Amino acid sequence: MKDKYITVTQLTKYIKFKIDNDENLNEIFLRGEISNFKAHTRGHYYFTLKDENARINAVMFASSVNKCKFLPQDGMKVLVTGKVSVYEANGGYQIYVNSMIEDGVGNLYIAFEQLKEKLAKEGLFDPAKKKPIPKYPELIGIITAPTGAAIRDMLSTLARRFPLARTILFPSLVQGAEAAGDIVKQIKKASTYPLDLLIVGRGGGSIEDMWCFNDENVARALYDCPIPTISAVGHEIDFTIADFVADLRAPTPTGAMEMGVPNKQDVLILIKQLKMRSEKNMLHQLEVKRERLDQIASRYVLKNPLSMYEAKEEKFDRLLDQLQFSISGLLERNRKRLEQSSKHYFFLHPEKIYDEKQRQLENVVLALKKQVTISMQNYVNPYNQLLSKLDALNPLLTMKRGYAIVRCNDKVISSSKKLKENDLLKITFNDGIITSKVVK
Repeated sequence: MKDKYITVTQLTKYIKFKIDNDENLNEIFLRGEISNFKAHTRGHYYFTLKDENARINAVMFASSVNKCKFLPQDGMKVLVTGKVSVYEANGGYQIYVNSMIEDGVGNLYIAFEQLKEKLAKEGLFDPAKKKPIPKYPELIGIITAPTGAAIRDMLSTLARRFPLARTILFPSLVQGAEAAGDIVKQIKKASTYPLDLLIVGRGGGSIEDMWCFNDENVARALYDCPIPTISAVGHEIDFTIADFVADLRAPTPTGAMEMGVPNKQDVLILIKQLKMRSEKNMLHQLEVKRERLDQIASRYVLKNPLSMYEAKEEKFDRLLDQLQFSISGLLERNRKRLEQSSKHYFFLHPEKIYDEKQRQLENVVLALKKQVTISMQNYVNPYNQLLSKLDALNPLLTMKRGYAIVRCNDKVISSSKKLKENDLLKITFNDGIITSKVVK
């Protein structure tokens, strides 16, 4: 009779075996609300997943926690994937979670990844295009909600780290349907100010709260902004599209201000170091100049300035003597040339030279006349011969001897047979022309 009884362990193992071999329970998708959440020091998550009527214990080991994009909290509605099994120590069944996302953000996550891929292909995340953050910004613009922890944390951090910098707040909605448009408007407005740095962000929240920073228009406004930008959205584990587009991503608003401005203590230390280096360099330069001055002061010419004057005076005397000697020599040579020239025949008997030149001119004129006469004779004789021939052929001379020229219709008539009655004739004589008519 006792053989029919089994131990609690055996029953638990049997139930575990049945559950572990049920295909429907090896991969299950659950929706529920988190309660009793506990993050173990070893990195595991322990919590209860419940709805209105039931609850189930849940475990998420550290290997799966690393893939979780948010920090779970009590009251958060989530979607989990895992398998159901039995924890033998207490005989309770529970779900071992492999992945977890916030409920209602599944489609948002897909949209986030699609936009991220699109903008990455367009080069909006290119590190080479990111502007350097200024080391010592003087005027910082902040785009966030005018109330809340984010602006208070950033201003207190600035006052603590670098109070020399001034800020301009561009108040904007940071969640809700109209937040993205308001952020774009404030980014464009901030671009008209002479800012050294622009911080855009807000405190933590759900993915729905921070979704405006995943808006494409916000991303493009940040990319087109000429001012270096820092994105400071949510907590350290939160990532938005704005984080990838901005020139620098900060894990929190406080971190953004810490990354955007130097620590005044570091600046004071740097100023002190620069002061020491400047003083050291100045002392070195003074020492070098002092040595140079000592070298110059020790020169002979400065110790005995008259010696330089005396040397120059002596050189001047030598040059003056050379100049006077050269002038005397030049004058003497020119005087001798003048004496020789004055004794020349040309100056002693100028009238004889004139008479000689006059005789030479007369001889040239006579020779020229003779040559002209000979040349004219050579041309006159052939000319006279041509004139004799022209006279022999001249018809006017023939007409003087009683001959005439008869024309009819401007043609010379050489025979009477070519004429007919009533033809008009023009008869040219030596002393005139008459007209006559042919009569037969």
